Amino acid sequence: MSTPNFLKTSTGRSIAYHKTEGEGPGVVFLGGFKSDMQGTKAVYLEEWAKTNGRAFLRFDYSGHGESSGEFTDGAIGEWAADAMEAIEELTEGPQVLVGSSMGGWISLLVARNMPEKLAGLVGIAAAPDFTEDGFWNGFTDAQKEELARDGQVALPSDYDDGPYIITEKLIAEGRDQLVLRSPLSLPFPVRFLQGTADEDVSVATAVQLLEHAEGDDMRLTLVKGADHRFSTPECLNLISKTVEKVLARAKNV
Repeated sequence: MSTPNFLKTSTGRSIAYHKTEGEGPGVVFLGGFKSDMQGTKAVYLEEWAKTNGRAFLRFDYSGHGESSGEFTDGAIGEWAADAMEAIEELTEGPQVLVGSSMGGWISLLVARNMPEKLAGLVGIAAAPDFTEDGFWNGFTDAQKEELARDGQVALPSDYDDGPYIITEKLIAEGRDQLVLRSPLSLPFPVRFLQGTADEDVSVATAVQLLEHAEGDDMRLTLVKGADHRFSTPECLNLISKTVEKVLARAKNV
């Protein structure tokens, strides 16, 4: 595992990143909730970028991976701010964002706040507004009372890093970052990839996002049997081929 570089943000956070030099538009990978830039999809895309001479950036949000801070101190808006500062400081010209799960939501926030930096967008099991529509709306009355009383609630995780600690800050701050309740303009090539066996993000959510967003070049691809990880060899190949198609479309716009 190579040693990352670090970006000191305007808020004092230290963001770990790996940057590959190459042709533009560059590709930026935005990871998911509690994941990091060493994940299968991020590393696969970096190798794809190196093979194809394409500029590429992967990084850890604060409280994730090798970046500074504690995960439980963070929230969607802060992680989106990390992403926007990394893109602003570490890339040149418009980029194609590849957002996985929570990274899909964050890529939409980047698109809303700095559209001039986007040449295109690929969402992989994108999870917009999940703190509200997934966590909060799925809480029992007892869990909501626990959150109000203790400031956090623990949820079981299907992954190897223990339970998810969901903080009151994450829920409350997430309400300021919702993207499905107001117009969402995506005026560049957009492709959403979604597995039908995904137990974390439903096909209905993917369809809702497709129908809600405004754009002239937008498609949703459903992969029968694919789960939330979307990391089988077939899925990884689909991701890189989709990025290539978005890059080709971006150059023609």
